[in-house]
Amino acid sequence: MTDARWLAAAMHSAFFLLVLASAIRYLTRHEGTSLAPWVITLTAALVVAYGVGIRSQSRLWLIAVLAIWVVLVVLAPSFAWSAIPLFVTGLRTLPTGPALGLVGVVTALVVVSQNRLADGFDPNLTIVPIAIAVVTAAVITFMRRQTVRLRESERRAGVLAERHRVSRDIHDALAQGLSSQAMLLQAADQAWDRPELAREHLRSALRVGAGNLSEARRLVQDLAPADLADATLDEALRAVAGRAGLPAEVRVDGTSRQLPERVQSALVRIAQGALANALEHADAGRAVVTLTYLDDQVVLDVADDGRGFALKEQPPGERGHGLPAMRARAQQLGGRLTVESAPGQGTVISAAIPLETAP
Repeated sequence: MTDARWLAAAMHSAFFLLVLASAIRYLTRHEGTSLAPWVITLTAALVVAYGVGIRSQSRLWLIAVLAIWVVLVVLAPSFAWSAIPLFVTGLRTLPTGPALGLVGVVTALVVVSQNRLADGFDPNLTIVPIAIAVVTAAVITFMRRQTVRLRESERRAGVLAERHRVSRDIHDALAQGLSSQAMLLQAADQAWDRPELAREHLRSALRVGAGNLSEARRLVQDLAPADLADATLDEALRAVAGRAGLPAEVRVDGTSRQLPERVQSALVRIAQGALANALEHADAGRAVVTLTYLDDQVVLDVADDGRGFALKEQPPGERGHGLPAMRARAQQLGGRLTVESAPGQGTVISAAIPLETAP
C-alpha cells in the first residue's frame, strides 16, 4: 500500500469511528428525545453518503457530506469532532484557497458547538479546535506544495535526461556518419579527374547519408541503433566499422550469444563514439574493434594508432559529448569505461558491462 492510500484509509477509518462514538454519546445522553430519530436518520445518511463517495471524492460529494454534517452538528453538537477527517478531505480535494476557507468555516462551527455543550464560553473548547485546524491545514498544505515541487523536479529531471540521451545519440551516431560523409566527399573532390574513383566515393557518401537518415528517424522514436534492426551485435559492429571513415577491423573473442537489447545498443553507440573520436581527434590511420564475450561480462575495446595523449591531460573528446557520453552509457548498465593512452602510442577505449546486473 502506498503512503497516499495508507493516509486515505486511516482518515476514512477515523471518520467512521468518530461518527460512531458521537452517535453512541448522543444516544446515551439523549435517548427518547424528540430529536433522536432525526439524529439517527442523519447519522445513517452521513455514513452512507461518505462511504458511497470515498473512491470519487468529488467536490459535489464533499459538499453533500458537509451539508449533512452541518445539520447534524446543529442538532447534536457531539458530532463536531468528526470534522477533523473532513479537514483533511477538504484540504486534499479542493484548491488551497477554497480548502482553507472551508477549514475556517468548519472550525467556527466546531467552536460554537463545543461551547454549547459547555453551557457557556470555555477557553479550552475555543482554542483547541482552532489549534488543531491550524496545524492540520499547515501540514496538508505543506505536503501538497512538496508534492507539486517533487513532480516539477521529476519533470525537469526527465527533460534533462532526454536532452542528454538525444545529445549522446546525435554525437555517437550522426556525428560519426557526417564526418565519414565529409571525408568521402573530400576524397571524391580530390579524385575528380579519375571519374570511376570519384563516383565510388560519391556512392559511398550516399550510402552513409542514407544510414544517417535512418539513424535520425530511429533517434526521434528512441529506438535501438539502425544497425541492430535486422542484425546481430557482431554484424552491427562490423557495419559501424565499415563506415567509420578510416580502416577499422572488428574482432570477436569468445562464443557469441544474445545479449539484452539495452546492452547491445549501448555497445554499438560506444563503438560509434570511440571511432568518431579516433577519426576527429586522434588523426588515426587505423582502428581495431574487439568484442570479448566472458562468462559474467562483455567487453568492448576500440584501439587506434592515433597521436594519443598523456593520461594526466584532458583526453580529446572529453570537452564535448564523446567520452562523457560513452562513460554514461556504461555506468547506466552497471559497467565501467576506461581509457589507456600515451603520446604517439594511440588510444584504447574499453567498456566492460556486467551481464548479471544489466537491465
